[in-house]
Amino acid sequence: MTQNNPTEYRLLDTGNLLRLEQAGPYRIIRPALNAFWRPSLPKAEWDAAVAMFVRNPQASGGKWNVRGGRGIPAQWNVTFKGIKLQLKPTNFGHLGIFPEHSALWAGLETLMPELGTNAPILNLFAYTGALSLFLSKLGAKVTHCDAAQGIVDWAKENLALNHDLPPTIRWMVDDAFRFAAREERRGTQYRGIILDPPSFGRGAQGQVWKIEEALPAFLAQCRAILAKDGTRFLILTCHTPGFTPIILERMLRDTFASGKGIEFISGELCIPQADGAFLPSGSFARVVLR
Repeated sequence: MTQNNPTEYRLLDTGNLLRLEQAGPYRIIRPALNAFWRPSLPKAEWDAAVAMFVRNPQASGGKWNVRGGRGIPAQWNVTFKGIKLQLKPTNFGHLGIFPEHSALWAGLETLMPELGTNAPILNLFAYTGALSLFLSKLGAKVTHCDAAQGIVDWAKENLALNHDLPPTIRWMVDDAFRFAAREERRGTQYRGIILDPPSFGRGAQGQVWKIEEALPAFLAQCRAILAKDGTRFLILTCHTPGFTPIILERMLRDTFASGKGIEFISGELCIPQADGAFLPSGSFARVVLR
């Protein structure tokens, strides 16, 4: 297999509960716990990987095993769909890129012109910011909110790599629910809200987030800060087992009453593979109100 661009991120193959990725100049292997099928590429292509992340069954993290003495650096840059991103191999197996979210990008590109120039968009649980950067590229006025200072700093580093993007993203290090509640008290409204909540988490002051308990109230809080007229939207994505597209859509229907001018869609978040196959990597649901 040849590499089209030595700076790009691509999913090369999946199978046997693993994924083979070309992350710029480095070929790596990470878990894909729903890839129950056989790999498409020959063993030699997988053997060319320089590192493999192995989960620790007794803990939440794992370790990177260097293969063939080559290894990978602490950080490096890649290009993904025209956006430059800094990758870092973390102890949880993350690299700082979630390519499955790009399944939403085409829909956003179509929708954004309806929202008008400098439309305010709130990206909650925004992590390292690829989606924030993409929205900024489309002309949105983005507020990027994540509870971890180090993650927000990483997102800022990603913006600095993209010299064609204006430095206009509003960076917030805050608990998503508390931030949304304060925005309601301030009377702030957004034309679009995107949230990718975790299954479980603890805030800086010990507050506990359990998605099955907290999500309905959080969606209601988001509805309160969504604009009351004109075209506006909310996108909910989820990687929690059991939260299927139908479940997410029904939760949005509970939050936003169905009626004229309200459109619901839902589906799987999938990463396209080099051979045209897909790796399912989560669920999404979207509501658009006009």
